[in-house]
Amino acid sequence: MNQGQHAMTLALQPAPDKQPLNVQDLQLQLPSPLVLVVLAPHPDDFDAIGVTLRCFHQRGDIIHLAVLTTGASGVEDGFSGAHAAAEKAALREAEQSASCAFFGLPPERLTFLRLPPDEKGNPRLDAANQACIRDYLSTRQPDLVFMPHGNDSNVTHQRTYALFRAAALADNLQLWAVLNQDAKTLAMRTDLYMPFDADAARWKAEMLRLHQSQHQRNLNTRGQGFDERVLAVNRHTGLTLGCEYAEVFELERYGSGD
Repeated sequence: MNQGQHAMTLALQPAPDKQPLNVQDLQLQLPSPLVLVVLAPHPDDFDAIGVTLRCFHQRGDIIHLAVLTTGASGVEDGFSGAHAAAEKAALREAEQSASCAFFGLPPERLTFLRLPPDEKGNPRLDAANQACIRDYLSTRQPDLVFMPHGNDSNVTHQRTYALFRAAALADNLQLWAVLNQDAKTLAMRTDLYMPFDADAARWKAEMLRLHQSQHQRNLNTRGQGFDERVLAVNRHTGLTLGCEYAEVFELERYGSGD
């Protein structure tokens, strides 16, 4: 383990009193620049933790985003004239490209992996998809890998975590997994949190609304916009931590190198 990795490991160790770490306080102890990979099961999962990622981006850390699936099944038939799966996939990828441009992510750091799905539209848990994740991680050598928590009712979220874990263990990668809370997370431990205020919430809402297909689908099926749904989770979690809003994470260490 090199000196930078050792410093990061010390900084990321949960506090003895089990209090979660504040991202902004943590960054003062982290080496710089870090390499971050975001494994997004669908287009829009990057945006769900946009405030945290912006904090790292503004610090000068290098962020790479891999979107694992097209998310075509999440587009209502006929939305913006899209009917075929390929049309819906193109629409969702265009939305993700627009949101990343709004965020300020260089376009060359956005990759659409388009992992082959099973008959239900979820990425297959097979050797080929695992190899794709292994190759992606090996090329970028991340310090931190962000993704939704595996304990989630969404099968694509579950499989994203499973594919990552298999790849990390197979290659004995030395990194930290940073597993975020999602609207469908069933249960998780809070090790890390990013508090934010109403101004940051407005910025995040604007980015989330760029996923117009998801915004409209949520309005049609849930009676609230995509931005409102995500921020409602952040607001509820923030109240438990004494702040207006919060994005929260569970940490997992891989390949200690000790």
